[in-house]
Parts: sequence; C-alpha cells; structure tokens
Amino acid sequence: MPNYPVSVGPYLCGCEQPLLWIAGPCVLEDEVATLEIAEELQRVAELFSVQLIFKASFDKANRTSSNAYRGPGLEEGLRILSQVRRATGLPVTTDIHEPSQAQAAGEVCDLLQIPAFLARQTDLLVAAARTGKAVNAKKAQFMSPDDMRHVVTKLTDAGCQNILLCERGTFFGYGRLVNDMRAIPQMQALGVPVVFDATHSVQEPGGLGGATGGNRAMVEPLARAAMALGAEGLFTETHPNPDKSPSDGANMIPLNEIEDVLRRLLVIRQATANLIETPCE
Repeated sequence: MPNYPVSVGPYLCGCEQPLLWIAGPCVLEDEVATLEIAEELQRVAELFSVQLIFKASFDKANRTSSNAYRGPGLEEGLRILSQVRRATGLPVTTDIHEPSQAQAAGEVCDLLQIPAFLARQTDLLVAAARTGKAVNAKKAQFMSPDDMRHVVTKLTDAGCQNILLCERGTFFGYGRLVNDMRAIPQMQALGVPVVFDATHSVQEPGGLGGATGGNRAMVEPLARAAMALGAEGLFTETHPNPDKSPSDGANMIPLNEIEDVLRRLLVIRQATANLIETPCE
C-alpha cells in the first residue's frame, strides 16, 4: 500500500502537511476568465498558506443532456491549463475520461483526476498511473469505501505511488446525494490521503430536468464535517457568477465568498488536528 505523505506536484499531502486545496471552475470557458479565477484563488491560498491545485475540466463527458456545454475539448483545454500554470506557477489538474487522454493530460497536469463513474475502469486507471503523475480517484456513488482498495491496487500495480482518494457522495434514492462521513477514515485506512469534494457532494442529479441541480448552501456544513474528521484535502468548485456557469452552477461557491468559507474551515481543521490519529503516528 502507498505510504503517507504522498507527493502531488510540488506539495506533500498528509502527515500534518498544510491542507491540499483543489479548486477552480467546473468546466473551462475562455482563457481570460480562467486566469482571473486562478489568480483570485492563488491570492486566497497564499493568505492562508494552503496548497492550491487549480482545477478545471476540458470536457464534461457526463452531462445530463446531450445539448449541454461540455467544454473546449482536450487540445484547447490543456492549452488554457498550461497558460494558468505559466502565468501563476500553480500546479493544475483536470479529469480524464478515456485512456487515450492520459498521456497528453499528464504532460500538462501535476495531478490527474478519475471521475467517480469511471473509478472501476481498469484501463483508465492504468493509463493514468503510467504517466508518472499523482492520481486523484473519486469514489463512485455506487461503491463502498472499502471497494476503493481495488482502485488503489490497480494504480499501485501500474506503478503509481502518489494516490489520493476522493469522497463525493452516494446516491440515496430521492434525487440527491448523501455523504457517509465514515468513508473518510475508512479510505484513509487503505493507506492514502483523502480529499473531500464538498461541491459535488451537494448535487441533486437530474434536479433541473435536463441538468443536475444542487444546493450550495450545504457545501460549507459538509466541508466542516470533513475538516473535523481529518480529510487531508478539500475540493471546491467556484465561479464569479455560479448561476451563469455552464456546468454545476447550483453547487458552486461564489468566488467572492471563497475566502471567508476557507477561513472558517481552517479554524475547524486547526482545532481538531490534535484529536485525530493519522497513519503517520
């Protein structure tokens, strides 16, 4: 099994390291808007001394409707992410959906994200592992925390030692996701740090008919619980005007609120740090 802490680009995650913060818009739009978001997130990260990885998707391959905006595509999306990296110095991440996308994404990104619905796809995991980059695998909504041991094994067998697992909610049956917070310590017991995806956890799949709905008011309460439980990473999507975002706007934290939200979460993280046993002890 992998060892704590793990390397993610220039950072270490786990073992009393600063919070790993994965943040950005759900999907890439244009370069100017993307850079503006990245620069504001960088300001906030430096204010609180957290480890920021900028995240945005080049393709939302799992949109509810075939008519929904998916993103600029692989080539243009990676070009924009390269510009973010060049302009800010921030490490970047994006999700991949097919094994053929792994190599190109790995040339730009410090961390590759495996979408939850694809967490069991062996070829995708192996392709991500073979890039040599860290991998953040989201727990599928239909998988138990213990099931993620097989994801870890597939990645390690393919040569990846820098693995993160991500909790992002479980289908419950009445149009919303529910978090079983036991998943955080249970996945940590597999020998890897855990990221809590606070914004996707408040999704209401199909809640807008042809699109996924959500309840952004619940993002911070869930994130507070994750911080208290010792999650080593936090995933939050944000946008200057979430209601006009082409994807997942109902779940996102407005960009002008992200600083206050993170400040409150870090208070909880600091207050509970000495109460939590870690694999490093």
